Amino acid sequence: MAKTLAPEEKAAGKLGTFIGVFTPTILTILGVIMYLRFGWVVGHIGLWKALLIVLLANSITMVTALGFSAIATNTRVGTGGAYFMISRSLGPEIGGAIGIPLFFCQALSVTLYAYGLAESLRFAWPGAPLQATAFLVIVLVGALAFRGAGVALKMQAPILLLIALSLLALAGGVVAGGGAPRALATEASGQYSFWFVFAVFFPAVTGIMAGLSLSGDLANPRRAIPRGTVMATLTGFAIYMLVPVLLCLGADSEALRDNSLIWTRIALFGPWLVLPGLWGAIFSSAVGSVLGAPRTLQALATDRLAPRWLAAAEHTAEPLSGLLATLAIALLAVFLGDLNTVAEVVTMFFLSVYGTINAIVALEYLSGNPSWRPEIKVPWWLSLGGATGCLAIMLLINIRASLTAVMVVLGLWLLLRRRERSHAWGDVRRDLYEAVIRWALVCLSRWPMTARNWRPHILVFVSNIDRRLPLVRYGAWFSQERGVVTVCELVVGNLLELNLNILERAKHIDRVLDQAGIVAFGEVDVVENIEQGIMTVTQANGIAGIAANTILLGWPDDMERLVHFLRVIRPLRHINRSMLLGQVETPPPLREGQRRSIHVWWGGLQRNGDLMLLLAYLLSRNPEWRNARIQIMTIASNQMIKQQTETMLAKLIPEIRIEAEVEVMAKPEDTSVVELIHARSASADLVILGLGMPAEGQEEGYAERLTELAAGLRSFFFVHNGSLFIGELISQ
Repeated sequence: MAKTLAPEEKAAGKLGTFIGVFTPTILTILGVIMYLRFGWVVGHIGLWKALLIVLLANSITMVTALGFSAIATNTRVGTGGAYFMISRSLGPEIGGAIGIPLFFCQALSVTLYAYGLAESLRFAWPGAPLQATAFLVIVLVGALAFRGAGVALKMQAPILLLIALSLLALAGGVVAGGGAPRALATEASGQYSFWFVFAVFFPAVTGIMAGLSLSGDLANPRRAIPRGTVMATLTGFAIYMLVPVLLCLGADSEALRDNSLIWTRIALFGPWLVLPGLWGAIFSSAVGSVLGAPRTLQALATDRLAPRWLAAAEHTAEPLSGLLATLAIALLAVFLGDLNTVAEVVTMFFLSVYGTINAIVALEYLSGNPSWRPEIKVPWWLSLGGATGCLAIMLLINIRASLTAVMVVLGLWLLLRRRERSHAWGDVRRDLYEAVIRWALVCLSRWPMTARNWRPHILVFVSNIDRRLPLVRYGAWFSQERGVVTVCELVVGNLLELNLNILERAKHIDRVLDQAGIVAFGEVDVVENIEQGIMTVTQANGIAGIAANTILLGWPDDMERLVHFLRVIRPLRHINRSMLLGQVETPPPLREGQRRSIHVWWGGLQRNGDLMLLLAYLLSRNPEWRNARIQIMTIASNQMIKQQTETMLAKLIPEIRIEAEVEVMAKPEDTSVVELIHARSASADLVILGLGMPAEGQEEGYAERLTELAAGLRSFFFVHNGSLFIGELISQ
């Protein structure tokens, strides 16, 4: 069936490397900061520190540009630029947490450039009001952007020529003026700190986002983004290393500090070659930002991280709704104050985006993801250094603003993480988790298991997750977040003949567990019969020392199935697996001052007592069973055995460090053991009893006795300890 192209898809493929990436990138780099603040930078901190700022800022930009290029050459790049890359690498919630500030940052950049243009217009109109002029510039930029990306970007080629002429005029003016360094040109004013000046300058090197933001309009983004971005970054770096030297040679420190249009005094022919390039560069930078921001918002809306109506593209493929939202924010930002204030805000958010991009590239390499095969290789340590550098510089510029930016991103991440969304793309988090797990499993396999290290890894067998959910909940309680719980739904039959979608059934199990707040892993297995199925799945469970050591089965509805369960005790014990067999119900909420009760019917350490006590203790550590009353109960056949048992338990309980009450009962002659257990434990919230291993052929008789014992109990577990560390578990 033929696919109907969306408007944005029809417009895709019109822009190449030069017009689509290099031109908007270099024009955004050679913009308002270069013309109006470079002299201010040199005048306040001196030439050498200014060059250091250029080197440091461009180092971050170059590393980030290489990171962008690596991602772009490794995967399909769609509409949304940086957001698209982050969301497809770290997931939609992290992508949204970065993408939303990125959108605001791009919108604020429009205000930044509008302020720059308004400030420069004062040369021709000294009394021009800054805010009103900036407001008008934003409206004009929006009108041009409304005509479409292709129309706006094609206007930038002549502007590039005007900028080149202004640079030549500056160099010519310095040469014509003799090129003698001014006496105070390298002296610092001491008025501003190094890092504040860095913050004001840094937006000058953020132009790499301009070409990236138009990724959805490129004919071949995988090729165009790396080439255009790296070429523009290197070109901008070379020019930025030259301009401060020319300014230093052409004017003194006081003039550089106080005259934002110092270029017009130094350059040949005065303002006539400088102002056209200045105005063109600023205007084109504003156009680049106003084109990029709506596309970021459009991508966010497509992924349902912003209102859906913002995803629609209208009027020659321009996202009109996003464009209007961008212009509204840019117009409101006019009231922030001045160019320096807006520049510092923009710097913070750009650094957070750059740091995230570099972290993604480092994590992709470190995770060992086989799908990470970029054509442009960036050493992981270089990207990690770039990410660390971004964070460090944010803190050095302004700790409060940095923490605010981090809190905004964290808050957005937490908000988006709570929203349910489905997405078909993978991200680097799984790769990173798998790398960490592999490393941990290799280390774990080298350390032998001991009783001290033992923890319950529980494999719960169910026939229907919805009906057996209380049983699974007890499995999670016994695990108490110390071990791994796996829920296996066994289906008896032939895999090829059953009309069963195993994958969908497994997803249903995961949904039920998630809704119940139970941390467990679900799976569905088709087996020929119950006994062989339990043994096969048990032996196949786990990897590198993390394997199920405790099998949990629900009390069956018929005697025949109970017999099947009893028959697997012997082979389970042979492979050192314990078994729990029980019937439970979810206990009602506790009333004020009420305590739950757990009865452990003791038969001795060698008769499953150690595992029974450990399970009771683990259960009591859960919030739902906090401060539960554990009662160890046992029956003595005569008075002498009663005294011996009391003495033994009185010594044992302090040693095992489990708070429990002990009650040793002498068996009345006219009362059976079953009747005595029913009488004492009928009202207990949970009863834990030992489960022996019946002799071969005697399973049916043993099943009848268990059924008689279970008949008078509300919630119970029969416990058979098949652990490798029998008798040692509770003493550790």
